[in-house]
Amino acid sequence: MSFKPQIKVPATYMRGGTSKGVFFNLTDLPPEAQVAGPKRDALLLRVIGSPDPYGKHTDGMGGATSSTSKTVILSKSTQADHDVDYLFGQVAIDKPFIDWSGNCGNLTAAVGSFAISNGLVEQSRIPHNGIAVVRIWQANIKKTIIAHVPVTNGEVQETGDFELDGVTFPAAEVVVEFMDPADGEGAMFPTGNLVDTLEVPEIGKFAVTMINAGIPTLFFNADELGYTGTELQEAINGDNAALERFETIRAYGALKMGLISSLEEAQSRQHTPKIAFVSGPQSYIASSGKHISSDDIDMCVRALSMGKLHHAMMGTAAVAIATASAIPGTLVNLAAGGGERESVTFGHPSGTLRVGAAAKLVDGQWQAEKAIMSRSARVLMEGHVRVPQD
Repeated sequence: MSFKPQIKVPATYMRGGTSKGVFFNLTDLPPEAQVAGPKRDALLLRVIGSPDPYGKHTDGMGGATSSTSKTVILSKSTQADHDVDYLFGQVAIDKPFIDWSGNCGNLTAAVGSFAISNGLVEQSRIPHNGIAVVRIWQANIKKTIIAHVPVTNGEVQETGDFELDGVTFPAAEVVVEFMDPADGEGAMFPTGNLVDTLEVPEIGKFAVTMINAGIPTLFFNADELGYTGTELQEAINGDNAALERFETIRAYGALKMGLISSLEEAQSRQHTPKIAFVSGPQSYIASSGKHISSDDIDMCVRALSMGKLHHAMMGTAAVAIATASAIPGTLVNLAAGGGERESVTFGHPSGTLRVGAAAKLVDGQWQAEKAIMSRSARVLMEGHVRVPQD
């Protein structure tokens, strides 16, 4: 019995923020994978190594966590006044599906770098030395993102002294602006309320802020869920009953937000909405052993991604945190002390993060103008991935 040889697909393995994933230029993919559909999904699943019942991604490029089970497809932009189109796929670890419903804010920091290095940005827009402003069209959520990428001697500058909690080594700072970050599917607050009550049968009733900004997110008060807001991954990810409870709450929240029409649909929409819980500023020891002082933060936030507590903070959830904190009366704003603010520094399992946002009230409705954060990115490996032809 003979088997076909593996195919070689040009690819770049990159870290962006606290995530990493496999990046592709659309035109480098096999023709059948250059269009959305089952063949593209099958290729990317095999690249990552999913589905993996062992939960290890031993036979692929994934890292068996929500932060490392990611794929990105980039191409010259089809949109006016944009440089690159960015399509993100969140690959399930133990199931054969890819969620295309949202963005990855962390990997966004690497999009501009890849686009410059791979000829997707016009040379006239790249300074020989300075900051290249890369205009990104986020194709999943149909939003504009601006990445400010440092360039030295005509090439992307990746090394530097910018430190990001959740990333071991320093690198060059990339400032990312998420323009008009409210989700294009509907109002920023889908019910029109800054705080709602979510009733989950056999679990309870909870105050919740539901916001479409960066990524659809459900924010709860930590104490109502039985937590302090200073938990690290092992406190939750080793508790299967807690994870099932969170997923049930998330499903009912997705239904209330209008993102799904039945609870069963939540199984195929694991990437969105995110679920997070907040508390006031508290001192704690981060996962790195670093002491986080309550004096240095405005609040604590913990968030789950793909069914597990995130080791730091998803970039898109950070956009939601920034936006909600800027709007007086949301649970996020109240946890940070209330009132008007343009930025917030919050504690997460790996340390702290400062994010900024601008929001305004127009005809009785809140509108988000932009959210800003600093990230870093670098190429980890480039060349080809090999994929069996089955």
